[in-house]
Amino acid sequence: MVFPRLARLQATWRLATILCAAAISPLQAPAHAQELPATETANPRPNFLFFLTDDQRNDTLGCAGHEIIKTPTIDSLAARGVRFENMFVSHSICWVSRASILTGQTARSFGTPEEPDRVTQPSMAGFYPRLLHEAGYRTAHYGKFHTRLPRGTNPKELYDEIEIIHLNPYFKKQPDGSLRHETEVIADRGVAFLKSQPKEQPFALNLWFNAGHAEDGDHRPGIGHFPWPKAVDGMYEDVEIPAPRLGDPAIFESQPAFLKNSINRKRWFWRWDTPEKYQINMRAYFRMISGIDQAMARVLKTLEEEGFADNTIVIYSADNGYYMGDRGFAGKWSHYEQSLRVPLIVMDPRASADKTRGHVEERFAMNIDLPMTFLSWAGVEIPRDYDGMDLAATVRGEGSHIWRSDMFFEHVAVRPLLSWEGARNQRYKYARYFDQAEDAEFLHDLQNDPDELVNLAKNPNYAEALAEMRIVTKQFVDRFGAPIDGSLPAPKNN
Repeated sequence: MVFPRLARLQATWRLATILCAAAISPLQAPAHAQELPATETANPRPNFLFFLTDDQRNDTLGCAGHEIIKTPTIDSLAARGVRFENMFVSHSICWVSRASILTGQTARSFGTPEEPDRVTQPSMAGFYPRLLHEAGYRTAHYGKFHTRLPRGTNPKELYDEIEIIHLNPYFKKQPDGSLRHETEVIADRGVAFLKSQPKEQPFALNLWFNAGHAEDGDHRPGIGHFPWPKAVDGMYEDVEIPAPRLGDPAIFESQPAFLKNSINRKRWFWRWDTPEKYQINMRAYFRMISGIDQAMARVLKTLEEEGFADNTIVIYSADNGYYMGDRGFAGKWSHYEQSLRVPLIVMDPRASADKTRGHVEERFAMNIDLPMTFLSWAGVEIPRDYDGMDLAATVRGEGSHIWRSDMFFEHVAVRPLLSWEGARNQRYKYARYFDQAEDAEFLHDLQNDPDELVNLAKNPNYAEALAEMRIVTKQFVDRFGAPIDGSLPAPKNN
């Protein structure tokens, strides 16, 4: 039996593959280069200021509708630029997501079956800061790096300037003996970089924060587990944080045993397992995000004072999502939306204000799109093996271009704790946990069940949808790399 929808999907996939291949052919010039108005092409190449946070899901910003957290600086960027409502990471864990952002590839593409979370030497050829450097950009990275590079590779070889600033501890001792939070130290480095930047040279500056990652070795609620900068002391102290929207114990009990016993649950006991601990830690976590917002304000003020603001594209995103007690979970790692969705705000001061200012983009974007987009803006040739798509036209307000309808996700970095692969489109999400034996397939109907509370993988009424999503996942796996472990179940004619 041939499913009509399945046949249509396969044909659509083949067309999309051809079109995507054409869009990212070997070392071609950016596709939009001929479409830009003459006034824009006459401008110097843009600068890039890229803020990246840790462990922040898409809805924890004022501009995303959060009723408590205060992020006026980030909200201002969204009001002047484009906020991507449906931004996802392909692999929800710190170091793999960061590697994808730097290489433009999924873990399947940049890793090996033996070490799927380590970047191979061939993939280093597409390391976007290196390509920008070769094109004349001054490149710098301050803050969290946490990327598994090829053995023998020194990150200092990859940038003009780099200072890796990790947590543990969050408060760094200064030359005068005082303590300064890593968020503020990273902002200090960004300010100093901008003040030393030659006016005639373009730059790409990464300020990658450790916040809001918990201090995993310190389980004391509040300032122990989620240390915040002193500048935000007292924020949210008088606010009662609502319980997690999906915190009903019945939701947790509905999970298969391997998820109930996973790291998602173990770390829930570190952070959210009592009402008092939940309140203390959520206030502390919110302070960390607001601390980033305040630090960004200082960097953006310097950007303006040094005369770079009119030609600097500002990007704000995160490396993965975050369970804040929803489903009885903490952390990320698994396949639900809270783990995979992150913020993305892009403010391009050169773009037409009437088309882009305050725009909320609904189409799918992914972290693997960022390198291609940076190179496209810079007029640098795009490597053939990038897995993402170019967001530049969308940021300019040009909406009528081909775009993805499906996304691929995986988690292969901490096998066998949680290891899965899957796909999502507007209607369905599919996930297959391949190191776990029981109830290892998930199918969610996002149209009728946007909170992913019901697993339909064994529902015969959804057999056709399950077969389609298995096919989509297999096509992604074939495109990006062989299955890490075994093969997908064959579609059944039922």
